[in-house]
Amino acid sequence: MTLTRFLHRTTGTAAAATAALLLLASAGCSSKAGGGDTGDRTGADGVRTGPGVTSTTLTLGALTDLTGPYATLGRSVVQAQQLWADEVNAKGGICGRKVEIRVKDHGYDVQKAVAAYAELSPEVVALPQVIGSPVMAALLDDLTRDSMLTFPQAWAGSLLGKEPVQVLGTTYDVDMIAAVDFLTREKGLRAGDTIGHVYFEGDYGAGALEGSSWAAGKAGLKVTGLKIKATDTDLSAQVSALRTAGVKAVLVSAGPAQTASLVGVAASRGLDVPVVSSAPGFAPQLMRTPAAPALAGSLHVVSAAPPVGSDLPGVRAMAAAYGKEFPDSPLDSGVLSGYNAARLMGTGLAAACEAGDLTRAGVVRAHRAQSSADAGLGMPQDFSDVARPASVKTYVLKPDAEVPGGLVTVEDAREAPGVRAYLDARAG
Repeated sequence: MTLTRFLHRTTGTAAAATAALLLLASAGCSSKAGGGDTGDRTGADGVRTGPGVTSTTLTLGALTDLTGPYATLGRSVVQAQQLWADEVNAKGGICGRKVEIRVKDHGYDVQKAVAAYAELSPEVVALPQVIGSPVMAALLDDLTRDSMLTFPQAWAGSLLGKEPVQVLGTTYDVDMIAAVDFLTREKGLRAGDTIGHVYFEGDYGAGALEGSSWAAGKAGLKVTGLKIKATDTDLSAQVSALRTAGVKAVLVSAGPAQTASLVGVAASRGLDVPVVSSAPGFAPQLMRTPAAPALAGSLHVVSAAPPVGSDLPGVRAMAAAYGKEFPDSPLDSGVLSGYNAARLMGTGLAAACEAGDLTRAGVVRAHRAQSSADAGLGMPQDFSDVARPASVKTYVLKPDAEVPGGLVTVEDAREAPGVRAYLDARAG
């Protein structure tokens, strides 16, 4: 039984733990890694290999959240990446090796994540999934030391500048620059107006606030920032504060529960202003809650990815395959994000094989050599500059309960004015 089928049929912490044990039990043997001992060797096919790579198997790892605040995202990403692995293996694998993905659930607990990485890292060549900015912050030094190519499901600007760590798409600050641009172009905000920004504590919110503050400053707007915790799910007090501040629009850099609460409470209290959320702040399940009418009326979402219900051929094919494999699972942004990350990881691994070097360092070099990677899912990426996000273009989406994934495109991907100047200044 695969991990994803097991997850599909069970729920809760015990299920996730059991699934992890099943994976560990079936993993087989591989060389140990850590510190300066890479275990690199050359196989009979002439390809240099290291931890996570044998003559028959290429093992990847995932540090995810299956039992915490981002469990919905974690489940979607895990299943999408297993779908990719199954597709790859059906075509012969990568470099003649079967792809396996070992999953560890950290429940969005940093200490658990650090312990899970220590257990998982000796057995894998790369990580196509790590959920959580706090988790990534705690692991950055270890990932750099181990030369572990890592695709975080986190988009903080603080993750830039590390050779093996690749932020896919845009960062939170770039998204908020795009959000402010959208509000000034399409929602009538003018110099002197005030924007509210409700944001999570930590790198996610801090990075987003940096972007909104920069863009607001350029547009002559003011920002009223309200920091919240991931455990805050009733935003009545924040809505009251926003009304008192006289905001003309609100930005949200939090989770789906916080977005729903803010938009729902604002509608009930007559705070009729546009709201723009980062992509992690929306989930299609929200469109089956009492907040759905308010979300459809006032919310927009800025995202580096198109909606999962997009007409792009690659997205349609992925959505059809996912729906067939997991008919009872929601088709949300995590599915597209996870599948895209896995597919791009596969492209880098194939390039490393072509170069004859599947060591961790070889995989990182092959990945960074790509300046126009495109998995066919509407998100071209430039991986060549470690100091910059892989993309600077964002879509603007809008909730729609009638479409798969709950979002439709309002604006195709575009680069907001000033983004490159902002990134230049930040890099300098």
